Amino acid sequence: MQSLAPIALFVYNRPDHTRRTISYLQKNLLADESRLFIFSDGAKTAADEDMVREVRDMAAQVTGFKSVKLISRKQNMGLANSIIDGVTQLVTEFGKVIVFEDDLLSSPYTLQYFNESLKRYKEEEKVMHIGAYMFPLSNKALPETFFHRIATSWGWATWDRAWKNFEPDIDQLITQFDSRKRYQFSIEGTGNFWKQMMEFKARKNNSWAIRWYASIFLKGGLALHPAHSLIHNIGHDGTGVHSNIEHMYGVSVADKPVKQFPNEVNENLKAHLAIRHFLKNRKGTLLQRGLRLMKQWKIKHVKK
Repeated sequence: MQSLAPIALFVYNRPDHTRRTISYLQKNLLADESRLFIFSDGAKTAADEDMVREVRDMAAQVTGFKSVKLISRKQNMGLANSIIDGVTQLVTEFGKVIVFEDDLLSSPYTLQYFNESLKRYKEEEKVMHIGAYMFPLSNKALPETFFHRIATSWGWATWDRAWKNFEPDIDQLITQFDSRKRYQFSIEGTGNFWKQMMEFKARKNNSWAIRWYASIFLKGGLALHPAHSLIHNIGHDGTGVHSNIEHMYGVSVADKPVKQFPNEVNENLKAHLAIRHFLKNRKGTLLQRGLRLMKQWKIKHVKK
């Protein structure tokens, strides 16, 4: 009898995104043996109430899993607090958790990858996070899976032993960084991770993910990643809490199971170089950036 990790799915007011996310999860191997917990945040405004209700009505009818439990929040907690609370609840009860948000399309083999990884690295203290998304990297010769410092948040898993290191206090995190650590944390200045930390402190974002990545980084932890993404994020259409209208992170989802895992827990240098190259060049030339900003402005303007 397998001891599979529970799935936490965090939803709010996007019924179409939620419906697609669930439909792809239902097609996963091991879905029918997995417990699904759907955390539905309360409406922030009266304008959101109908959509929140529609999402909850749909969630209450979900089948295809070993069990489905809908947790309906009476008040609006916000995405960060909802995720922190839900993950803490499930790792405390089950010792591990798989985490989805309402805009993630998975491969049929995503749950299999998560559960195999959680089992394989259960006792490896340095392994603190399992990510299922990976950037569209140009190096196609990378190993099937690898370790890296970055903790991606679009479909992930962890254990109770690792989650205990999560530090939600941004000031406690910031004080532990010096210039060298900031440079490494931001992948030699190519990523905007330190900027996200500063924006959280300035209350310009409410990201749980940047604090989780920082917590892992400061503990010297690593995350496991697939070279070929097992997740595609459909939330970059302007509907997400922290998402703009972007296409640079789009991927084709893997159509075969992951079979190879690292034996040694060390950051993969080739993967690091590939990730750094992607982050450095992801926004394109100045002309491409300008055209993308114009397109985003036009789409948002039309919506209004």
